[in-house]
Amino acid sequence: MEKIRRKIGLVAHDAMKQELTEWTLYNSEKLKGHKFYATGTTGTIIKEALQKKHPDVEWDFTLLKSGPLGGDQQMGAHIVAGDIDYLFFFTDPMTLQPHDTDVKALTRLASVENIVFCCNRSSADHIISSPLFLDPTYVHHPHDYTSYANRFSHEKIVAQAIENVTSSSETDKKENPSQSYSDKDISNPK
Repeated sequence: MEKIRRKIGLVAHDAMKQELTEWTLYNSEKLKGHKFYATGTTGTIIKEALQKKHPDVEWDFTLLKSGPLGGDQQMGAHIVAGDIDYLFFFTDPMTLQPHDTDVKALTRLASVENIVFCCNRSSADHIISSPLFLDPTYVHHPHDYTSYANRFSHEKIVAQAIENVTSSSETDKKENPSQSYSDKDISNPK
């Protein structure tokens, strides 16, 4: 059977880093040969652990910034670019995260791009033990958002904006010929 190379994102909150590291070590045989994107601290820990367990294996890691320092957003960009098709993000449900909005954005992008996403060890165990994980014929199917992306293509927004600014500017010139459009106090309209 042909070997598949999955593109895997690894993220863990501080209280979950050891659990994700143990999970990757336990499943290291299944994880050999795949491409990893990981937030900084989590990725550094996991890569070191894998190298110690399998010193003869060349692990392919792209280390991003620490999650709260932009790594979650970098991970989201890789998801949108199609670089990641599995996201193992072990979240800590008991601790408020200072970068909670980034965390929510990352989980939303995983859903938008329809990638495999799990946030705890139980779901990760089911994903990695699924026959689809190593099945070369399985590919995720991103949703088609073409109609959403083009939702304004048939509307006359630019033309309407130009018309509004032009007519507003002409009216202003008639009312106050010495004041230019840029001189107006737009925060205090008439």
